Amino acid sequence: MTAEEPTGAQGAADAGQDVAYDAVVLAGGAARRLGGVDKPGVRVGGRALLDRVLAACADARTTVVVADPRPTARPVTWAREDPPGGGPLAALDAGIRHTTAESVVVLSADLPFLDEGTVRRLLAALHTAGADGALLTDADGRDQPLVAAYRAPALRRELAALAQEHEGLTGLPLRRLTGALDLTRVPDPVASFDCDTWDDIATARARIREHGHVLDEWISAVKDELGIDLDVDITVLLDLARDAAHGVARPAAPLTTFLVGYAAAQAKSGSGGPEAVAEAARKAAALALRWADEAAAKSDPAPDATPDTRPDAG
Repeated sequence: MTAEEPTGAQGAADAGQDVAYDAVVLAGGAARRLGGVDKPGVRVGGRALLDRVLAACADARTTVVVADPRPTARPVTWAREDPPGGGPLAALDAGIRHTTAESVVVLSADLPFLDEGTVRRLLAALHTAGADGALLTDADGRDQPLVAAYRAPALRRELAALAQEHEGLTGLPLRRLTGALDLTRVPDPVASFDCDTWDDIATARARIREHGHVLDEWISAVKDELGIDLDVDITVLLDLARDAAHGVARPAAPLTTFLVGYAAAQAKSGSGGPEAVAEAARKAAALALRWADEAAAKSDPAPDATPDTRPDAG
């Protein structure tokens, strides 16, 4: 049984904001269509696909990755189906054994455009509809059961029933599970985009460099690389860089933004959060404008100066 949910907006994401959940990420597939390469480690926008997915579920209480352990940008719990390579249902069963929340977000490790807002929309749809699960559908309307939020008791119930019926879960397709659940659908052609082929990888890499995405993607990549979990107003920093470049000198732009970040980190309050960055940026921008005003005033006579009206000598 399925139902259709409208495409989510900010209100839908907000509705799922307070829902506690665990996450299970399936990252142990063979990636045959990519020639058997380590797909979770393939980089899009400078970040491994797995790390991009982990960023989208960063506020999960527990995140379980079903795969052989590897370095990741965020701490996770590792699990593995027995035997390895036993298929998605066996992997899901191995992962869910490490979770305790009533809601579980289940994700594949090849979703370059998944974000926290989409995860929250899925959780909101799950609880609003009262269904067993809420999953994304792609641009062609196909179900994506590995971009979904489920009620953990329903998953455990159906996985146990399938294991009993088939004397195990190895090799069983996902549709055996989803066909037994009451599901609601959330259309999202972007977040549901997954990377199965090298053409998909090329498409993802090109998309993140489009004008409307590149700055957000770059900032996210830098934060992951530096281990920073901080939301800042990019517009404030760009305006500061512009004021420093125009009011002082071009090299002042990167130097000033660096000093603002350092000042925020050293703030007496110890918070070093977005408010500290905004306050330091405000002070630096005001200073840059004062510099510009002084430069503009150089060509004007002083307020108390008397113009020299004498004729030229000689």
